[in-house]
Amino acid sequence: MPKLKTNRGAAKRFKKTGSGKFKCSHSHLR
Repeated sequence: MPKLKTNRGAAKRFKKTGSGKFKCSHSHLR
């Protein structure tokens, strides 16, 4: 898997779970 540039906006939207999967939280929340 190629190395992706770290997107801080995406990091806030996605929460990493213990299993290593990404759980989608509410996006575009202001």
